[in-house]
Amino acid sequence: MPVVVAVVLLVAVLGFAIARPFGLPEAVAAVPAAGVAVVAGLVPAGEAVSQLRALGPTVGFLAAVLLLSYLAEAHGVFAYIGDRAARHSRGRPRRLLTAVFAAAALVTAVLSLDATVVLLTPVVLAAALRIGARPAPHVYACTHLANSASLLLPVSNLTNLLAFAASGLSFAAFAGLMAAPWLAVVAVEYAVLRRFFAADLAVGAHPEPGSPVPPPRYALVVLAATLAGFAAGEPVGVHPAFSALAGAIALAVPLARRGRLRATDVVRAANPAFCAFVLGLGVVVLAVRRHGLGGLVDAAAPAAPTLLGLLAAAGLAALLANLLNNLPATLVLLPAVQHSPALLLAVLIGVNVGPNLTYTGSLATLLWRQILHARDAAPSAAQFLRLGALTVPAGLVAAVAALWAGLRVSGL
Repeated sequence: MPVVVAVVLLVAVLGFAIARPFGLPEAVAAVPAAGVAVVAGLVPAGEAVSQLRALGPTVGFLAAVLLLSYLAEAHGVFAYIGDRAARHSRGRPRRLLTAVFAAAALVTAVLSLDATVVLLTPVVLAAALRIGARPAPHVYACTHLANSASLLLPVSNLTNLLAFAASGLSFAAFAGLMAAPWLAVVAVEYAVLRRFFAADLAVGAHPEPGSPVPPPRYALVVLAATLAGFAAGEPVGVHPAFSALAGAIALAVPLARRGRLRATDVVRAANPAFCAFVLGLGVVVLAVRRHGLGGLVDAAAPAAPTLLGLLAAAGLAALLANLLNNLPATLVLLPAVQHSPALLLAVLIGVNVGPNLTYTGSLATLLWRQILHARDAAPSAAQFLRLGALTVPAGLVAAVAALWAGLRVSGL
């Protein structure tokens, strides 16, 4: 019975998060479900509190980076990126795709996948329409890179932050080991998307320069300083959340002085409901892990970080990400692989690249789909699945091979 109740709670939370009936936030289901798990004895209260404490710093960073991304958008950073991409294209869809790949990979790495999905996707859609190009290749690049290009930094994805906290690696060591897998999977995505959308990219477009968007120099300098703060602060014990918060304050002050920022905007941008969802989901996943799933995952997880072991860890993570969603998959897998930083990084490849296979693999993909539906540019489910079937296996193998090579060089 505990197993059944725990699984029902998890399915209910994830189903609610995917459907979001009446537009209600995901926390409406996750927080009560966490309460039920504790009251029903599936998770002892002490363990639930420990789980919340462990997730607290990570969720704090999530709120700070969401706010940072919102304020960067208010300063015109994303409008500038879209304008530069359109101008770089010179009316050629293939050049636009190259510019979108560069922008999406960097935005995802520095500002997290949420910024790419929520803020960059609408700008890219507008840039494609602006030059008369078919938007599909460019908006698909946004969602694919929001997931797969989030491998580079601990701050690129909530899954990375969770793993980083358990890895024992420094910020620089994490980035150094994941740089080659990041480049490998971006290269695979680019090659496959160029071929998959060859017909769309061959359709003639036209340059439409319009008035250039001036570079938001102040905001770009603040973002660069914030990124430097991530790397410099971690070795001396400064959590990345504080660097993100400092960057957000630096961006917020001039907006507030000009009357362009209200307290309600700040709260909304930090998305406390989604943060509560992550905390509630953590307790529910703990219940599932304590009552059966943990044993199965522990038995299936490889023990040694050989090349085959890394491939097995990434494959298992990708499978669980598409069955459970990548965030709960990460929470389930971490205890099974945290003894080995190498296996832990392979799991990250699986939970970040794997979600490109199905809509339900990550909440970011579902949000991307909602954004395009709202703009009458709804993606095709069949096309999404076909593209995922081509990119995910190849991306997993390429990224794991690059990770394995890097580990051999580093001696980890």
